[in-house]
Amino acid sequence: LDIASTVYIRELLIRMRDEGKGVLLVSADLDEILELSDRIAVMYEGEFLGVGKAEELTREEIGLMMGGIRP
Repeated sequence: LDIASTVYIRELLIRMRDEGKGVLLVSADLDEILELSDRIAVMYEGEFLGVGKAEELTREEIGLMMGGIRP
C-alpha cells in the first residue's frame, strides 16, 4: 500500500474501534497492534496463549506469547 492508503486504513480502523465495531486485525507488528486494538488475542501455532484488554497486557507478556511462551 502507498502511504496515503495506509494512513486512511489506520484512521478507518481507529474510527471503527472507537464506534465499538468489531474488527479482526492480524499483525506481527506489536506497535500497530497496541495502537489500533482495545482487546488482544495472541495465537501461536493455532493455540490461543492469551486474550485480554490492550491496556492490561504488557509488551513483555505479548512478546512472550508471540514467541510461544505462556506468561
